[in-house]
Amino acid sequence: MTLRDSLGTALRAVSANKLRSALTMLGVVIGVGSVITMVGIGEGTKRKSLENIERMGTNMLVVMPNWRRGNVTGSNENATLKARDVARLRSEIPLVEQITGTVQRRGAVRYGNRSHFTQVVGAEPQIAVIRNATRMAEGGWYTEEDEINGTPKCVLGYTVYQELFGNENALGATVKAFNSMNFEVVGVISYKGGEGNWNPDDQVYIPLSIAMTRLMGRQDYSTIQLKAARADLMMVTQKQIEDVLNRGNTSAGGEPLFRVMNQGERIEEMEQQNRLLSNLLAGIASVSLLVGGIGIMNIMLVSVTERTREIGLRKAIGATGESILTQFLFESIVMCLLGGALGVALGSGATFYIAKLFKVPPVVDLQAILIAFGFSAFVGLFFGFYPALRASKLQPIEALRYE
Repeated sequence: MTLRDSLGTALRAVSANKLRSALTMLGVVIGVGSVITMVGIGEGTKRKSLENIERMGTNMLVVMPNWRRGNVTGSNENATLKARDVARLRSEIPLVEQITGTVQRRGAVRYGNRSHFTQVVGAEPQIAVIRNATRMAEGGWYTEEDEINGTPKCVLGYTVYQELFGNENALGATVKAFNSMNFEVVGVISYKGGEGNWNPDDQVYIPLSIAMTRLMGRQDYSTIQLKAARADLMMVTQKQIEDVLNRGNTSAGGEPLFRVMNQGERIEEMEQQNRLLSNLLAGIASVSLLVGGIGIMNIMLVSVTERTREIGLRKAIGATGESILTQFLFESIVMCLLGGALGVALGSGATFYIAKLFKVPPVVDLQAILIAFGFSAFVGLFFGFYPALRASKLQPIEALRYE
């Protein structure tokens, strides 16, 4: 019997028991579909997270006070960021391209009878470059002169603009922050996209001077935000910032008073975490393939038992053990490949549905498809070999006598 004949016989045997074959393939279908879906959603989540970071500016570094937490000896009560720290960083680190202190506070911003709870950020005009927010839907940014004079002007993120103004023109309108102070809208930042605490569209920017002295009443900064001149020297820039700020400044416990968040480092950590998570999820989903393989072995053993007289008859008229082995092995592989094909279709559809549900880019990874499909073929070969071998070793006389 040729390989073509064996394949044809295997296809007829699978189609002869459609319901049993479908139930047997179910484990493989679920396994392959799960692998593709898990990897696709993991990759889509990673891309969405990276896009959000890139919208904020990949060259951005953020300096924050390193407040101590827990029952640790010492105190970081002196971990405050001042204007002198900004001046030191600006003068001592040539790799810093733009720098500003910021103060931040969440609260209600009101226009007419509309109100929206958002993040109000006090910062100098260079925050636009640092946070990659120079593209404007309307108007522009407040100026250095506005900063020096403490002019009550503001720039709205796109989400804030839509919540307060809908499709109306916002330029020149007056909004009230925290029910205490009026600001003239001079610009609306173009839509960037984002969600949660890192949503760049859900922010209002006002001059740093007026934020500190009149709106929030602060003497120190919440953060210092910087843009590095070169993306490939982010780690070097970060180390220089830490050295300058922590020079002679440590807590009683010996820890630095300030810490620096590096967007590039954050991207690298996020990629590593998503890679580990995707591998873990794919590994868990692969267990379904193994379970499906065990089911296929079980059904193939039952099939060998049911067709014992057929095997004996074929051997009696000249069929070799190799042809019997090939036929049953093909049956197992065909079921796994059909299950794999259905799993690819199921996994691809599920990826698009779940991605839409969680608002992440749908990613159907070709490598994941090939690996899952190839693994399903291996499952058919591995778990189908023992039943096929058992069928090929049946003795014709004993097989013909089997009831």
